[in-house]
Amino acid sequence: MNPTDEQSAAADAFAQDKHLALQAGAGTGKTSTLAMLAHRTGRRGRYLAYNRAIAADARTRFPATVTCRTAHALAFAGIGHRYTRRLNAPRRPAWQTGHALGLTKPLRFGKREISQRALANAVLRTVAHYCHTADVTITNRHVPRLRGLEDADHHAELSSHLLPFAQRAWIDLQHFDDGAVRFDHDHYLKIWALTRPTIGADYLLLDEAQDTNPVVEQVFLNQREHAQLVLVGDSAQAIYHWRGAKDVMSDFDGTHFTLSKSFRFGPHLATEANRWLALADAPLRLTGTDTVPTEIGPVQRPDAVLCRTNVGAMAQVMHLMSAGLRVALVGGGQNLSTLAQAAKDLKEGRRTHHPELVLFTTWSDLQDYATHDPSGRDLQPLVDLVDTHGPDAILTAVARLAPEETAEITVSTAHKAKGREWAQVKIADDFEPLSPGTPGDLPPAVSDSEARLAYVAVTRARTRLDLGGLSWLDTHENTGQS
Repeated sequence: MNPTDEQSAAADAFAQDKHLALQAGAGTGKTSTLAMLAHRTGRRGRYLAYNRAIAADARTRFPATVTCRTAHALAFAGIGHRYTRRLNAPRRPAWQTGHALGLTKPLRFGKREISQRALANAVLRTVAHYCHTADVTITNRHVPRLRGLEDADHHAELSSHLLPFAQRAWIDLQHFDDGAVRFDHDHYLKIWALTRPTIGADYLLLDEAQDTNPVVEQVFLNQREHAQLVLVGDSAQAIYHWRGAKDVMSDFDGTHFTLSKSFRFGPHLATEANRWLALADAPLRLTGTDTVPTEIGPVQRPDAVLCRTNVGAMAQVMHLMSAGLRVALVGGGQNLSTLAQAAKDLKEGRRTHHPELVLFTTWSDLQDYATHDPSGRDLQPLVDLVDTHGPDAILTAVARLAPEETAEITVSTAHKAKGREWAQVKIADDFEPLSPGTPGDLPPAVSDSEARLAYVAVTRARTRLDLGGLSWLDTHENTGQS
């Protein structure tokens, strides 16, 4: 490759054995840059990939001196292999696990009763949350908040009740051969991290550093004394804070570089991306490649439609299927299927064990919560989707989803589209425009998190982008509130 000046500067600093943080904007060739660094040295390296697919692709691009793995693969080699018997054990319902841990009775808060099944599920979610953190012990802060039970005193009481069972579950997970709790991959990753492992390498490359789980961050940074550390990512694409991810880039003690020339798209799309980068208060600004003729305008038959929410994605799937198209959904439809089944149970008078809806006894109870309780406003699109189409139609649509390789069009949320690209992309209309609360008021400022998500969405296109549900930014900028 012919490196840009930015890439050459990073390579020179790498050769001087400096710890590096590379802010790599969308399409700026971050993996190619890391591979260039690796090819310029004979030292032993480790590349920590975000997922297995990225690790597999990296193996074709890095020299043999670099081992490309996920953090989970390192943890499995270090300690996870000892739990193979438990990893392959049959699945068991959460309520059986809870019962085995001694959790046998429901818990009542005012008019709401939390069943034993729901409590058992919350215990397992507590352990899962703990496994994603750098914390040494399980505490009350790892206990999830339940829908319909947002009151601080009630949550404190729930946490005190569940914590002993979560601690008992973690003790159970230490046994190699068998136990009450189903063992999964995040469990051995956490167990491995608690041993403060040493990764044998002269240098470490951490990909997608802006969305790193604290447990992985802790392991990575602990290698600083014996290995050169190189982080690469895009802080403007940090969109997983809501599930505990952390941007390791911003506070990293090292030499910082920026990769700003995008090879994915042309100048017009770079200008659009920079509008959202400015709203996100990001220092990065992109330049496009002049020889890539990316245009912005209407797209009749996009390769991909990107949505704000899972429910919005499902609505798109059903709309496109009604037009006779073969549709794929990135990540599959399992989550939407379980939500639809939960809605069906509530509509037919049965309690559901879905963790998001477990405290609601009827569909009207959920409708009222979504309409009138500020904590339930994000459930309103689900309620509207179910009320419009019915749960059976949603379940049928999920069953009809096509694989991406045979689909005519792909639907994705912006979150799941990160790291992906398509020739022609359309932004769905569930990216709702900001509007004044009172007639005559100016629109509110765009939040950093929404601007980052929009930046991810618009930079997935190579040749043509239909702004669709994000085209309201033109009006918003004219108000002077951007």
